[in-house]
Formats: sequence, structure tokens, C-alpha cells
Amino acid sequence: MRYEGAIYRPPSEANSLILQITIGCSHNRCTFCVSFLEKKFRERELAEIEEDIEEAARLLWGVDRVFLADGNAMVMHTEKLLSVLQKLYSTFPALERVGIYATPQDLLNKSGEELSALKKAGLGIVYLGVETGNEELLAWVRKGATRDEIITAGRRARAAGLVLSITVINGLGGMEKMSAHALDTATLLNRIDPEYLGLLTLMVCPGTPLARKVAKGEFAVPGPLEILAEIEMMLRPLEMSNCVFRCNHASNYLPLKGTLPRDKEKLLKILESVRLSGDMRQLRPEFLRAL
Repeated sequence: MRYEGAIYRPPSEANSLILQITIGCSHNRCTFCVSFLEKKFRERELAEIEEDIEEAARLLWGVDRVFLADGNAMVMHTEKLLSVLQKLYSTFPALERVGIYATPQDLLNKSGEELSALKKAGLGIVYLGVETGNEELLAWVRKGATRDEIITAGRRARAAGLVLSITVINGLGGMEKMSAHALDTATLLNRIDPEYLGLLTLMVCPGTPLARKVAKGEFAVPGPLEILAEIEMMLRPLEMSNCVFRCNHASNYLPLKGTLPRDKEKLLKILESVRLSGDMRQLRPEFLRAL
């Protein structure tokens, strides 16, 4: 198996075979992201990808999940992706699910028919980084998509039958835009109604445009208790039909998990209790937080 640079995958893909079919991120302009700055984007050749699949089959037994890396492998041409999926399912008889990262642009650039074909070929779950539902913040972090475009992208994936897992970054609006970030993100999520929702907490990484703004005093990073308040603001207006909610990433101060709407009030009570207590011992210390 060949890998280039640091490899990132969702927490839920911890036990999956990671297959790097693209290198880097085709967008790679988000002001907060440091993950792929050292990589020049390219797609790997199909023959090379198939060689890695065959090598994995010789080395591993019982592969039941595969995650397609790097940052937005969904950008790959649909016919090539279909070839990769066909090779995976023909090589690993126990394979149950294939997951992939996507940007909103990737989903918008594929027709509903293409997404349905990928679903039929065995693409199971799409991880979509939304980050925020606030129009001004989307432009400021250079996400490359508007609020309406993100909603269209998410709904298009769901209409094709793909399981959709959305990630949001708490703290992305700083202290100034905290309320707007929380409330606008909640209304965007309500429009898409994903099956999975994961909350991350902002980490300011050296070398990013965001880090330079923090250094100049142009961006005030919310503290742990402010982050809890923001999560409360975001959670209260959420109206999910049946959504697995996770806030237990290494970047989060307070690990939370549940299913919405069933556990919504319980989660809100936990958040309020910890926030009002001011007991920092209940929170993950800064030195233990990670991407």
C-alpha cells in the first residue's frame, strides 16, 4: 500500500482500510485548514489504485469497510470512481460499505443520476464538511460554496440514497459571530436533515490565514465555556428527523453523543449544567485537544 503525506479520515472510519485514490484536496483554500497545505492535488492512476487494492487483499483478511482518501476523493470522475468501487467489491467479498470525503462543489458537479449510480455501485456514506451555515462566514473562510449551494449539495446526496454525514466547526465565527454561526448553521442543517452530524471545535493551526488573523488581534477565539454556549444555541433549534449526533472528536472540550431528536433535551441539560458550573475539570484540557 502506498500513502503520500499525512492521512486523515473520519473517526467512524478508524477500523476501515484507507485507500488513497487522490492526493491532497482540490480546493485547499479554506482559511482554517492546514491538512493538505503541503500536497499538490492530483488523482492517482486507476492501475496504481488497483495495485494497492490487490496488495491489501494479500495482506489483510475480512476487510468489511473501506474509506477513500484524500481530502475530497469525490472530485474524481464518476466513471473512474465506479471502476474503483467495482474493483473493491470484487476483491473483498466481506465488504459492506465504502465511505468518501466530499466538498459541496463535488456533489454539485455530479448529476443526480451519477450519484445514484455511485450508490448502486456500493458507495455507502459521504462525509461533507459544511463548517458553517452563515453566508458571511462561508465567504470569509473561503469555503467555495454559498449557503444555498451547500443545501442543494446535501439534499442531492440524500435524494440519491447516499448516507450523509455532516461536520460543523464550533468557534468558527469567533466571539463576534457566535450567535449568527450557531443559528444559521442550525437552519441549514434543518433543510438538509442528514443522518449523521458531527461537531468539531476550532483549532487554530500555525501557517493558516486564520492563525495570522488571530496573531493580529483580528479574530477572538472563543474559550471552552463560550464553545459550550454556542453548541447550546446550535442544538436548540435543530429539528432532525433521525440523526446520530456526535461531539466526541479529539478537538472537543466536552464529549457528547446521542440521537436527535430523542436525546436533544438530555444533551442540552448536560451542556447547561457544565457551562453554569464553570468546572473546567469536566472539560478536555487544551494540551489534549487534537485534529
